[in-house]
Amino acid sequence: MTLAFGFQTPGWLLTLALLPLVVFAYVALQNRRRGDALRFASLATLASVAPASPGWRRHVPPALLLLSLLALLLALARPEATFSVPRERASVMLVTDTSGSMAATDVEPDRLTAAREAAGAFLDEVPDRIRVGLVAFSSTSAVLQTPTTDRAAVRDGLQTIQAGGGTATGDGIEAGLRALNAQNQNRSEAERIPGAIVLLSDGKATSGADPSGVAQQARQARVPIYTVALGTQDGTILTPDGQELNVPPDLDALREIAAISGGRFFDAPSADALESAYADLGSRLGEEPEVREVTNAFAGGALVLLVLGAGLGLLWFGRVP
Repeated sequence: MTLAFGFQTPGWLLTLALLPLVVFAYVALQNRRRGDALRFASLATLASVAPASPGWRRHVPPALLLLSLLALLLALARPEATFSVPRERASVMLVTDTSGSMAATDVEPDRLTAAREAAGAFLDEVPDRIRVGLVAFSSTSAVLQTPTTDRAAVRDGLQTIQAGGGTATGDGIEAGLRALNAQNQNRSEAERIPGAIVLLSDGKATSGADPSGVAQQARQARVPIYTVALGTQDGTILTPDGQELNVPPDLDALREIAAISGGRFFDAPSADALESAYADLGSRLGEEPEVREVTNAFAGGALVLLVLGAGLGLLWFGRVP
Protein backbone atom coordinates (compact mmCIF):
# COMPACT_ATOMS: atom_id res chain seq x y z
CA MET A 1 0.00 0.00 0.00
CA THR A 2 1.30 3.47 -0.91
CA LEU A 3 1.43 5.78 2.12
CA ALA A 4 2.94 8.96 0.64
CA PHE A 5 4.36 10.46 -2.54
CA GLY A 6 7.02 13.11 -3.10
CA PHE A 7 9.95 14.27 -5.21
CA GLN A 8 13.72 14.27 -4.57
CA THR A 9 14.35 17.28 -6.86
CA PRO A 10 11.08 19.22 -6.76
CA GLY A 11 12.63 22.22 -8.52
CA TRP A 12 12.01 20.48 -11.83
CA LEU A 13 8.26 20.76 -11.18
CA LEU A 14 8.54 24.42 -12.13
CA THR A 15 8.98 23.29 -15.74
CA LEU A 16 5.36 22.09 -15.67
CA ALA A 17 4.47 25.74 -16.23
CA LEU A 18 5.55 25.18 -19.85
CA LEU A 19 2.67 22.78 -20.51
CA PRO A 20 -0.08 25.44 -20.68
CA LEU A 21 2.12 27.31 -23.19
CA VAL A 22 2.37 24.15 -25.30
CA VAL A 23 -1.41 23.73 -25.22
CA PHE A 24 -1.92 27.39 -26.13
CA ALA A 25 0.52 27.09 -29.05
CA TYR A 26 -1.28 23.95 -30.30
CA VAL A 27 -4.71 25.63 -30.16
CA ALA A 28 -3.32 28.73 -31.91
CA LEU A 29 -1.79 26.58 -34.64
CA GLN A 30 -5.09 24.76 -35.22
CA ASN A 31 -6.96 28.05 -35.46
CA ARG A 32 -4.38 29.44 -37.89
CA ARG A 33 -4.64 26.39 -40.17
CA ARG A 34 -8.40 26.64 -40.18
CA GLY A 35 -8.23 30.34 -40.99
CA ASP A 36 -5.77 29.82 -43.85
CA ALA A 37 -8.01 27.18 -45.42
CA LEU A 38 -11.03 29.43 -45.31
CA ARG A 39 -9.12 32.45 -46.64
CA PHE A 40 -8.00 30.82 -49.88
CA ALA A 41 -11.07 28.80 -50.81
CA SER A 42 -14.76 29.38 -50.88
CA LEU A 43 -16.88 27.29 -48.56
CA ALA A 44 -18.57 25.49 -51.48
CA THR A 45 -15.27 24.64 -53.14
CA LEU A 46 -13.70 23.58 -49.83
CA ALA A 47 -16.59 21.30 -49.03
CA SER A 48 -16.40 19.59 -52.44
CA VAL A 49 -12.66 18.96 -52.53
CA ALA A 50 -11.61 18.64 -48.91
CA PRO A 51 -11.40 15.13 -47.47
CA ALA A 52 -13.64 14.15 -44.58
CA SER A 53 -12.51 15.72 -41.34
CA PRO A 54 -10.67 13.33 -39.01
CA GLY A 55 -12.60 14.90 -36.11
CA TRP A 56 -11.40 13.95 -32.65
CA ARG A 57 -8.70 11.64 -33.99
CA ARG A 58 -6.48 14.52 -35.05
CA HIS A 59 -6.15 15.60 -31.42
CA VAL A 60 -5.26 12.17 -30.01
CA PRO A 61 -1.58 11.94 -31.10
CA PRO A 62 -0.73 15.48 -29.88
CA ALA A 63 -2.51 14.77 -26.58
CA LEU A 64 -0.46 11.61 -26.11
CA LEU A 65 2.74 13.51 -26.88
CA LEU A 66 1.74 16.16 -24.35
CA LEU A 67 1.17 13.48 -21.69
CA SER A 68 4.55 12.02 -22.61
CA LEU A 69 6.15 15.42 -21.97
CA LEU A 70 4.32 15.65 -18.63
CA ALA A 71 5.59 12.22 -17.54
CA LEU A 72 9.13 13.13 -18.63
CA LEU A 73 9.14 16.37 -16.63
CA LEU A 74 7.85 14.51 -13.58
CA ALA A 75 10.58 11.92 -14.05
CA LEU A 76 13.20 14.69 -14.01
CA ALA A 77 11.89 15.66 -10.55
CA ARG A 78 12.80 12.11 -9.38
CA PRO A 79 9.49 11.00 -7.85
CA GLU A 80 9.49 8.71 -4.85
CA ALA A 81 6.73 6.80 -3.10
CA THR A 82 6.53 5.50 0.46
CA PHE A 83 5.15 1.98 0.61
CA SER A 84 4.03 -0.09 3.57
CA VAL A 85 6.06 -3.31 3.48
CA PRO A 86 6.30 -6.29 5.85
CA ARG A 87 8.89 -5.89 8.59
CA GLU A 88 11.75 -8.30 8.35
CA ARG A 89 12.24 -8.11 12.11
CA ALA A 90 10.95 -6.17 15.10
CA SER A 91 10.12 -6.62 18.76
CA VAL A 92 6.96 -5.55 20.57
CA MET A 93 6.46 -5.43 24.33
CA LEU A 94 2.89 -5.79 25.60
CA VAL A 95 2.85 -3.73 28.81
CA THR A 96 -0.41 -4.57 30.57
CA ASP A 97 -1.97 -2.91 33.58
CA THR A 98 -2.99 -5.47 36.23
CA SER A 99 -4.00 -3.05 38.98
CA GLY A 100 -7.09 -3.60 41.12
CA SER A 101 -9.22 -1.47 38.78
CA MET A 102 -8.85 -4.17 36.12
CA ALA A 103 -11.53 -6.11 38.02
CA ALA A 104 -14.17 -3.56 36.92
CA THR A 105 -16.99 -5.05 34.88
CA ASP A 106 -17.87 -2.06 32.67
CA VAL A 107 -16.02 -3.98 29.92
CA GLU A 108 -17.52 -7.46 29.59
CA PRO A 109 -16.92 -9.81 31.22
CA ASP A 110 -14.37 -7.70 33.11
CA ARG A 111 -11.44 -5.52 32.11
CA LEU A 112 -8.72 -8.06 32.85
CA THR A 113 -10.39 -10.89 30.93
CA ALA A 114 -11.06 -8.57 27.98
CA ALA A 115 -7.42 -7.46 28.02
CA ARG A 116 -6.21 -11.06 28.10
CA GLU A 117 -8.44 -12.07 25.19
CA ALA A 118 -7.51 -9.01 23.11
CA ALA A 119 -3.82 -9.68 23.68
CA GLY A 120 -4.39 -13.22 22.41
CA ALA A 121 -6.03 -11.80 19.29
CA PHE A 122 -3.04 -9.48 18.88
CA LEU A 123 -0.73 -12.49 18.90
CA ASP A 124 -2.83 -14.03 16.13
CA GLU A 125 -2.67 -10.82 14.07
CA VAL A 126 0.99 -9.85 14.35
CA PRO A 127 3.26 -11.67 11.83
CA ASP A 128 5.12 -14.73 13.10
CA ARG A 129 8.52 -13.13 12.45
CA ILE A 130 7.80 -10.35 14.99
CA ARG A 131 9.06 -10.98 18.52
CA VAL A 132 6.59 -10.27 21.32
CA GLY A 133 7.29 -9.87 25.04
CA LEU A 134 5.05 -9.27 28.06
CA VAL A 135 5.22 -6.96 31.07
CA ALA A 136 2.59 -6.85 33.83
CA PHE A 137 2.45 -3.91 36.22
CA SER A 138 0.38 -2.85 39.20
CA SER A 139 2.15 -1.36 42.24
CA THR A 140 5.33 -2.88 40.79
CA SER A 141 6.28 -4.23 37.38
CA ALA A 142 7.52 -7.62 36.19
CA VAL A 143 8.78 -8.90 32.85
CA LEU A 144 6.80 -12.09 32.34
CA GLN A 145 8.34 -12.83 28.93
CA THR A 146 11.24 -11.28 27.06
CA PRO A 147 10.73 -10.73 23.28
CA THR A 148 10.26 -14.07 21.55
CA THR A 149 8.61 -15.62 18.51
CA ASP A 150 7.20 -18.33 20.79
CA ARG A 151 3.55 -17.26 20.97
CA ALA A 152 2.69 -20.04 23.41
CA ALA A 153 5.13 -18.62 25.98
CA VAL A 154 3.45 -15.22 25.79
CA ARG A 155 -0.02 -16.78 26.09
CA ASP A 156 1.13 -18.68 29.16
CA GLY A 157 2.27 -15.41 30.69
CA LEU A 158 -1.10 -13.81 29.98
CA GLN A 159 -2.85 -16.58 31.90
CA THR A 160 -0.88 -15.78 35.06
CA ILE A 161 -1.87 -12.13 35.41
CA GLN A 162 -4.25 -11.21 38.23
CA ALA A 163 -5.89 -7.91 39.17
CA GLY A 164 -4.68 -6.19 42.34
CA GLY A 165 -2.62 -3.29 43.66
CA GLY A 166 -1.95 0.22 42.45
CA THR A 167 -0.89 1.60 39.06
CA ALA A 168 2.82 2.18 38.44
CA THR A 169 2.51 3.04 34.76
CA GLY A 170 5.97 4.58 34.45
CA ASP A 171 7.60 1.49 35.98
CA GLY A 172 5.75 -0.75 33.52
CA ILE A 173 6.97 1.27 30.54
CA GLU A 174 10.51 1.28 31.94
CA ALA A 175 10.49 -2.51 32.26
CA GLY A 176 9.35 -2.89 28.65
CA LEU A 177 11.94 -0.39 27.44
CA ARG A 178 14.74 -2.19 29.28
CA ALA A 179 13.72 -5.50 27.70
CA LEU A 180 13.81 -3.94 24.23
CA ASN A 181 17.13 -2.17 24.85
CA ALA A 182 18.72 -5.37 26.16
CA GLN A 183 18.35 -7.12 22.81
CA ASN A 184 20.38 -4.37 21.10
CA GLN A 185 23.23 -4.06 23.60
CA ASN A 186 25.81 -5.82 21.48
CA ARG A 187 24.42 -4.90 18.07
CA SER A 188 25.62 -2.25 15.65
CA GLU A 189 23.26 0.40 14.34
CA ALA A 190 22.78 -1.58 11.15
CA GLU A 191 21.91 -4.71 13.17
CA ARG A 192 19.58 -2.91 15.57
CA ILE A 193 16.18 -4.56 16.05
CA PRO A 194 13.44 -1.91 16.00
CA GLY A 195 11.02 -2.05 18.92
CA ALA A 196 7.67 -0.73 20.06
CA ILE A 197 5.58 -0.83 23.22
CA VAL A 198 1.85 -1.46 23.42
CA LEU A 199 0.69 -0.03 26.74
CA LEU A 200 -2.75 -0.99 28.02
CA SER A 201 -3.95 0.82 31.12
CA ASP A 202 -7.30 1.54 32.74
CA GLY A 203 -6.40 4.05 35.42
CA LYS A 204 -4.31 6.97 36.56
CA ALA A 205 -0.72 6.36 37.67
CA THR A 206 -0.56 6.22 41.47
CA SER A 207 3.09 5.34 42.08
CA GLY A 208 6.46 4.74 40.48
CA ALA A 209 8.34 6.67 37.80
CA ASP A 210 6.80 9.61 35.95
CA PRO A 211 5.21 8.15 32.79
CA SER A 212 5.91 11.29 30.73
CA GLY A 213 9.60 11.20 31.60
CA VAL A 214 9.85 7.53 30.66
CA ALA A 215 7.99 8.27 27.42
CA GLN A 216 10.72 10.82 26.61
CA GLN A 217 13.33 8.12 27.20
CA ALA A 218 11.43 5.86 24.82
CA ARG A 219 11.44 8.57 22.17
CA GLN A 220 15.20 8.98 22.52
CA ALA A 221 15.55 5.20 22.12
CA ARG A 222 13.28 5.35 19.03
CA VAL A 223 10.67 3.15 20.68
CA PRO A 224 7.13 4.45 20.02
CA ILE A 225 4.50 3.71 22.65
CA TYR A 226 1.02 2.82 21.43
CA THR A 227 -1.33 3.46 24.32
CA VAL A 228 -4.73 1.80 24.78
CA ALA A 229 -7.18 3.23 27.32
CA LEU A 230 -9.42 0.43 28.59
CA GLY A 231 -12.77 1.07 30.23
CA THR A 232 -15.40 3.77 30.57
CA GLN A 233 -15.74 6.82 32.78
CA ASP A 234 -18.47 4.95 34.71
CA GLY A 235 -16.32 1.95 35.65
CA THR A 236 -16.34 1.04 39.36
CA ILE A 237 -14.89 -1.55 41.72
CA LEU A 238 -15.67 -2.50 45.33
CA THR A 239 -12.98 -1.71 47.90
CA PRO A 240 -12.14 -4.25 50.64
CA ASP A 241 -14.40 -2.35 53.04
CA GLY A 242 -17.34 -2.62 50.60
CA GLN A 243 -17.30 0.92 49.21
CA GLU A 244 -17.84 1.56 45.51
CA LEU A 245 -14.89 3.34 43.89
CA ASN A 246 -15.00 5.01 40.48
CA VAL A 247 -12.05 3.92 38.27
CA PRO A 248 -12.13 5.79 34.93
CA PRO A 249 -9.20 5.51 32.51
CA ASP A 250 -6.82 8.48 32.39
CA LEU A 251 -7.30 9.38 28.72
CA ASP A 252 -5.25 12.58 28.82
CA ALA A 253 -2.21 10.90 30.37
CA LEU A 254 -2.27 8.06 27.85
CA ARG A 255 -2.63 10.51 24.95
CA GLU A 256 0.37 12.41 26.26
CA ILE A 257 2.52 9.27 26.57
CA ALA A 258 1.73 8.31 22.97
CA ALA A 259 2.38 11.83 21.68
CA ILE A 260 5.71 12.22 23.50
CA SER A 261 7.05 8.86 22.36
CA GLY A 262 5.86 9.15 18.75
CA GLY A 263 3.22 6.44 19.05
CA ARG A 264 -0.56 6.58 18.81
CA PHE A 265 -3.47 6.61 21.27
CA PHE A 266 -6.47 4.23 21.15
CA ASP A 267 -9.62 4.52 23.23
CA ALA A 268 -11.24 1.14 24.04
CA PRO A 269 -14.41 1.58 26.07
CA SER A 270 -15.63 -1.93 25.20
CA ALA A 271 -14.28 -5.41 24.56
CA ASP A 272 -15.04 -5.09 20.83
CA ALA A 273 -13.23 -1.75 20.64
CA LEU A 274 -10.26 -3.25 22.46
CA GLU A 275 -10.02 -6.19 20.06
CA SER A 276 -10.33 -3.81 17.10
CA ALA A 277 -7.51 -1.63 18.48
CA TYR A 278 -5.27 -4.64 19.03
CA ALA A 279 -6.01 -6.01 15.56
CA ASP A 280 -5.09 -2.63 14.08
CA LEU A 281 -1.89 -2.57 16.09
CA GLY A 282 -1.03 -6.12 15.05
CA SER A 283 -1.15 -5.25 11.36
CA ARG A 284 0.42 -1.81 11.91
CA LEU A 285 3.41 -3.14 13.83
CA GLY A 286 3.90 -5.92 11.29
CA GLU A 287 4.67 -3.36 8.59
CA GLU A 288 7.07 -0.47 8.12
CA PRO A 289 7.35 2.42 5.64
CA GLU A 290 9.88 2.08 2.83
CA VAL A 291 10.77 4.89 0.42
CA ARG A 292 11.37 3.86 -3.17
CA GLU A 293 12.29 6.04 -6.14
CA VAL A 294 9.83 5.52 -9.01
CA THR A 295 11.58 7.62 -11.66
CA ASN A 296 11.89 4.63 -14.01
CA ALA A 297 8.12 4.14 -14.00
CA PHE A 298 7.53 7.73 -15.10
CA ALA A 299 10.32 7.63 -17.68
CA GLY A 300 8.98 4.34 -19.04
CA GLY A 301 5.48 5.78 -19.18
CA ALA A 302 6.80 8.82 -21.09
CA LEU A 303 8.44 6.52 -23.65
CA VAL A 304 5.28 4.44 -24.11
CA LEU A 305 3.15 7.55 -24.62
CA LEU A 306 5.69 8.99 -27.07
CA VAL A 307 5.76 5.83 -29.18
CA LEU A 308 1.96 5.50 -29.06
CA GLY A 309 1.38 9.11 -30.08
CA ALA A 310 3.89 8.95 -32.93
CA GLY A 311 2.56 5.57 -34.07
CA LEU A 312 -1.05 6.75 -34.22
CA GLY A 313 0.03 9.86 -36.12
CA LEU A 314 1.78 7.76 -38.75
CA LEU A 315 -1.08 5.25 -38.94
CA TRP A 316 -3.89 7.76 -39.26
CA PHE A 317 -2.23 10.70 -41.05
CA GLY A 318 1.05 9.40 -42.46
CA ARG A 319 3.13 11.76 -40.33
CA VAL A 320 4.28 12.41 -36.79
CA PRO A 321 2.29 15.29 -35.27
